[in-house]
Amino acid sequence: MKKSELPDPFEKARSAKGYGEMNDQNDPVTMLLRHKDVRKSAHNWKTFTSAAIPGRIVVPSEVNIRDTRQIPFEVDPPVHGAYRAIVEPWFKRPLQPDYQKKLASQISAIIDETLEKGVVEVVNDFALPLQSRALTLLLNTPFHESKTWISWGTHVFRSEGEALDGDKANILYDYIDAQIDRAIKNPGEDMYSVLLSSEFEGRKLTKEEVKGVMVLTFAGGRDTVINAVTNAIAYLAEHPESLERLRNEPEITGKTVEEMIRYFSPLTHMGRVVTEDTHVCEHAVKVDSRISLCWASANRDASVFENPNEIVLDRKINPHVGFGFSHHNCLGASHARQLMKILLNTLAGKVASFEIQDYQENIEDLNEFQRKVGYNHINVKFNPLNK
Repeated sequence: MKKSELPDPFEKARSAKGYGEMNDQNDPVTMLLRHKDVRKSAHNWKTFTSAAIPGRIVVPSEVNIRDTRQIPFEVDPPVHGAYRAIVEPWFKRPLQPDYQKKLASQISAIIDETLEKGVVEVVNDFALPLQSRALTLLLNTPFHESKTWISWGTHVFRSEGEALDGDKANILYDYIDAQIDRAIKNPGEDMYSVLLSSEFEGRKLTKEEVKGVMVLTFAGGRDTVINAVTNAIAYLAEHPESLERLRNEPEITGKTVEEMIRYFSPLTHMGRVVTEDTHVCEHAVKVDSRISLCWASANRDASVFENPNEIVLDRKINPHVGFGFSHHNCLGASHARQLMKILLNTLAGKVASFEIQDYQENIEDLNEFQRKVGYNHINVKFNPLNK
């Protein structure tokens, strides 16, 4: 098996019954595995709600480490739409040429730094700094803030042993509280200030609502971007022909980004809470129990994707759910797409090849399923392209 391969642990259960089961901190989860069931249930917010107590729809549950409701992530329509209308224009800024130019400059700089070093540990010394520096653009905050975020490590809610860590989460909460207080005293053009001046249902957003948006922004786009970046480099290391093709056919890069998001599925799944006794895949689920929408399994569903376990750089039809589906599709998708597209183009223009030297896989324990999501560490040599 190639070092960059991400096997599909859900295939057998998806085909046989369409669901799996896992125990999450004594709050069991029924995992929906088929593409059609994931999309249908994601759309059905009345039966499968996001507006549960804060932290419960996340898998693993964050109920024990936060009581701030993430907005608009943990609310349902029609309130969800009202919140989303406030924040969506801000999250569309990555589509602007000036934003992309600044992002390209950041990415070019970190690749140049890496080429000078030769060998780099990609997770902590490439993907994490890249993600953190790019976040300064999304938040419109000073570049030096990225040093603070890098110091937190790759997880904001977890310690090194992957366990949920309330003390570590408090570092993020305290940081956001301080930034909100700063923006109240000295408003600027950063995301905190823009949110504080925004109106919801005829009133200004509260500090708690602003905090909910910011916690989501920090937590939702961290591990996912780091996984996507790291997996992409590992893949290109073992598929030099793909790197060469991106170099010669830059017009396919957009399709390649979508395909990598499908194949890597940086976020395995997301939960919902059942509002009434119902059935999924002919399996009974009780009111107030949890289901998960397993994006990673849906994205390998052979009834939807031809050769689902292969990366097809220019896949023509690609209805993946790597950024979620329906009204809760990922707010940060535009930022992530631009980051990945610029990264792939810049790597193709600067790097001749990659060599994986050593690595340790990051395996998620989902009870009956063990899923590789990326790496805890991976040392890679970057060989410069001699033009």
